[in-house]
Amino acid sequence: MNPILHFIRFSRPHTVIGTVLSISSIYLLAGGGMNEICIWLTAIIACLGANIFIVGLNQLTDIEIDKVNKPHLPLASGAYSKSAAIAIISISVILSIILGMIAGGFLLGTLLISILIGTLYSLPPFRLKRFHFWAAFCIIAIRGLVVNLLIYLHFSEKVQGAANLPAVIWLLTGVIFVYSIVIAWFKDIPDMAGDQKHAIKTLSLSYGADQVFRWGNMILFVTLISVIMIEIFQPISGNALLLITGHSIMVAALLLMWRRTSPNKNKEIKKYYLFIWALFFAEYILFGLSGV
Repeated sequence: MNPILHFIRFSRPHTVIGTVLSISSIYLLAGGGMNEICIWLTAIIACLGANIFIVGLNQLTDIEIDKVNKPHLPLASGAYSKSAAIAIISISVILSIILGMIAGGFLLGTLLISILIGTLYSLPPFRLKRFHFWAAFCIIAIRGLVVNLLIYLHFSEKVQGAANLPAVIWLLTGVIFVYSIVIAWFKDIPDMAGDQKHAIKTLSLSYGADQVFRWGNMILFVTLISVIMIEIFQPISGNALLLITGHSIMVAALLLMWRRTSPNKNKEIKKYYLFIWALFFAEYILFGLSGV
């Protein structure tokens, strides 16, 4: 198989896309343009390095579990040796930290906090992914809080000359916080067999796939409706009509896909999990465009 395809799978493309879109959207919301493109590019490369380190480390510690849950991944399939994976994540994290040190301030803080949490998530003796609360906390902390708040502070300081957190960033952070919870819950539903075999106590194993699926969709539905209501009655974005229209379409898509998906059918729930990621991507696109 093509080595590029192996690397793409190792990098977990949905997380890479999420990182690129989130950084780019926040950059636009901070007023960044072509004149500051180097600031954006440095942040993108640094955050991608941290991203690859985190997902790669997780695969290194989950080879036996992934042989059951995700046999297509390079380490689980044997396409990558452990030494090759270690080399990739080592280069990635070193590059990330070097760029963070050059940029300094809030970007370096974002990288160090994310790398620390990602390490605690995967490596023993902590291995926080074994516990559903702490596993969700790690994803929520990085995707929901650290990236949105600290990266915006970084861009606003570099582009505007002063670090600040406007209302639209707090709204975006709240929305992504909810997505991070749902993603943390839903990613474990199709992996229940391997997780149970290796004593990973996920929420799905504790309460059942149906219940977790219902909870996740309900809080996501309420969140999307809340954004629409806020933008109708007390708009805080640069383009309220765009957010209202976009989120109305997302609500309709969520209800349609929710109705058509059974959480107990692995193929369906895997597609649904990627659908939630697509909504996650759409949030950043909508918010980013609202600031242009």
